[in-house]
Amino acid sequence: MIYLSLLHGKDFLNIEKAIPIPIEKLYDFPNHPFKVVDDKEMEKMAETVKQGGIIIPLIVRQRADGNYEIISGHRRKRASQLANLKEVPCIVRNMSDDEAIIKMVDSNMQREKILPSEKAFAYKMKLEAEKHQGKRTDLTSSQLATKLQEDGTAKKIGKELGESKDTVYRYIRLTELIPELLKLVDEERIAFSPAVEISYLKEDEQYVLHNLIKYNDSTPSQSQAKYLKKLSQEGRLTTEKIEEIMGEQKPNQVIKIKINAERIKRLLPKEIKTEKETEEFIIKCVKEHNQREEKKREYIR
Repeated sequence: MIYLSLLHGKDFLNIEKAIPIPIEKLYDFPNHPFKVVDDKEMEKMAETVKQGGIIIPLIVRQRADGNYEIISGHRRKRASQLANLKEVPCIVRNMSDDEAIIKMVDSNMQREKILPSEKAFAYKMKLEAEKHQGKRTDLTSSQLATKLQEDGTAKKIGKELGESKDTVYRYIRLTELIPELLKLVDEERIAFSPAVEISYLKEDEQYVLHNLIKYNDSTPSQSQAKYLKKLSQEGRLTTEKIEEIMGEQKPNQVIKIKINAERIKRLLPKEIKTEKETEEFIIKCVKEHNQREEKKREYIR
C-alpha cells in the first residue's frame, strides 16, 4: 500500500510505503503520556476498524530487537486488537529519540479531549526534545543563555499548540504533583490554578493534603493553595497548619440566610439578649418543629 506525504520544509511529495506488521510486534512509546481507554469512543472506533480496517497507517520506528515502537497510532492499535485484527498497516520511519518524541506529541495533540495530566507530561517531553535539537555548544556554559533558550522553546511550543509560554510552563508544573492529586485534577475536582500552586509543596506535604481532601471531601481554593505554597517555601508548613488551612470555610461553602432582625426580636423571649443566644434559640425551635412534623407523619402512617 502506497501513501503520499508532504515532506516538512520541502515542496515535493514523499512516497512512503505502508507494510503490514503483526500487532504483537508493536510496542507503546516509552512513557507515552496519552491514555488509551476502553470507553464508548473506543468501542465505536473498534467497530469502524472491524468494518473497514485501518485507513491511516500507524507510524513506527524499528527497535534494536527487531520489534517496533509506535510513534503515532496507539488508539488505532488498541481498536485493531478489539476488532481481532492480527496485523495493521504501518509506515516505518528512521527517527532519533527527540524526533520521535516531537512527532508522538504533535500527533496526539490533535485529539478532541486531552486531560491536564496528558498535556503536562507531553509538554515536558516535547520541551526537553526541542531543547536538545536546538542546543548550541557555545551557550552551554551560560545559565542565562540556557534559560533564554528554554523560554524560546516554550514560546515556540505554545505557538504551535495554541498556548502561551507561561501556560506551557504551568502545565509542566503539574508533573510535580503526586499521582493521587494529579488524578483529582484530571477529574476536575481540583481546578488548574490551585493545582499549579500546590505542585510546589514537598511530596510528604502533598500526601498530607491529599488525605485531608479525602477525609473532608473538600479541595483547596486558589487563595488556600497560594498560602500553602508560601508556608511550604518558608519551611513553616506543618501537618497541623495544613489541617487548619483546609478546615477554613470557603466563601462558596457558606450558607447565607437573610433574616429581618426587627421581626425576630419581636418574637424572641425577653431573656434572649445576645446574637449567640438568638442563634441557639432559633436552632432549638427548628429542631422542635422538625420533631413535631415527624410525629405527625408517623401518626398518618
